[in-house]
Amino acid sequence: MQKSKITEKIENRMPGFPDIPVFHQPMEPETGGEKDQAGRVVLTDISKSYDGVLACDGIRLSVEPGEFFTFLGPSRCGKTTILRLIAGFIRPEKGSIHIGNTDVTRMDAEKRNIGMVFQNYALFPFMTVRENISYGLKIQKRPPADVRKKTAHYMEMVGLTGFGDRNISELSGGEQQRVALARSLAVEPRVLLLDEPLSNLDSRLRDKMRGEIKTLQKRLCITTIFVTHDQREALTMSDRVAVFDRGKCLQTGSPEQIYSNPVNPFVAAFIGETNLFKVKAKNGVCCIGDGINIVVNNPVDGGYISVRPQDILLSTGPGPRIFCFQPVQAPGKTVFQGR
Repeated sequence: MQKSKITEKIENRMPGFPDIPVFHQPMEPETGGEKDQAGRVVLTDISKSYDGVLACDGIRLSVEPGEFFTFLGPSRCGKTTILRLIAGFIRPEKGSIHIGNTDVTRMDAEKRNIGMVFQNYALFPFMTVRENISYGLKIQKRPPADVRKKTAHYMEMVGLTGFGDRNISELSGGEQQRVALARSLAVEPRVLLLDEPLSNLDSRLRDKMRGEIKTLQKRLCITTIFVTHDQREALTMSDRVAVFDRGKCLQTGSPEQIYSNPVNPFVAAFIGETNLFKVKAKNGVCCIGDGINIVVNNPVDGGYISVRPQDILLSTGPGPRIFCFQPVQAPGKTVFQGR
């Protein structure tokens, strides 16, 4: 498979270059019949408001079976509201929600077969690790032997073998997160929802848990919707990302698509580091001020140019005063000669 230019830059970057995101490789799309679609989530024109203020407005998106899909955006952009709508904790004022082939818009939360890990984990402090993980299975009235077997299985899966009799207060933040994850997975949900589960962890533990969550999700091939405001988490963990702001979904795509082809200045500035220039266009040339002109494809007057730090190279070699232009539909390259 031919490498993209960004992938080549990542693999060949020189010491001292700006940090370039290492994008997660998107999953191959699943194919199959009705059973394969059990974990598919489709939101159609979903809207929800609080006290007359829209928390989400006309949201349309779909999450494919087995996909790791991230809702990314700043605080109060509507991403957690949408997660709670999918979980069934609140009801939309408009639109519909389908999981698999079932319309769950008005269905009670406990009937949706969804697992959720909350930001604060929401563990029962008066229960042991084993009792927390087995709680959902007991609510489902599973046979005692089945409860014991599944509890032990998921404790082992998240690395908590031997922790069963410990109290929650005796666990570290990372261990508590594993308990919350095991409790959600033990009921074998169609969809797993993760509401900023890494935000309470220190930086080093957060990096470790990113890898553990992604490995576990890939192993189980469970449809997962992950909410975060951290662009690094979104770019390195996701098959696809939806970027939100002020209750609207601005762009959906793979991490590399979002990073390389942002649809507006907000997405460009929110995803990674960039230099944004408002331009005046004339005769195919964009002026970004101070007499600096850049040649681009299809310039729009009043639009913006996004220049990523890793795309700026310094050289002592000679170059033309202005531009070396690549073919149509490819990014342009402008070379300026210093004094």
